[in-house]
Amino acid sequence: MSQPLGGCPECGGDQPFEQVHAVAGECPDVPGGDCPEWACQACGAALIMGTLPVATPLLTRPVQARQSVHAA
Repeated sequence: MSQPLGGCPECGGDQPFEQVHAVAGECPDVPGGDCPEWACQACGAALIMGTLPVATPLLTRPVQARQSVHAA
């Protein structure tokens, strides 16, 4: 995997970034996908790079209220 250069907000310049996981290439947050978490090799600042998924709205349907029946 290549190490991208990015503008580090802590260092103030273009620095190489790396992904740090217990097992190389395996992200616990995104199984089988591209991990968005990167760390600056110079200072260790963590950044989220890439596209994050957008939550889709839940589909709902109207439900008619039931009338309560009281015993007389």
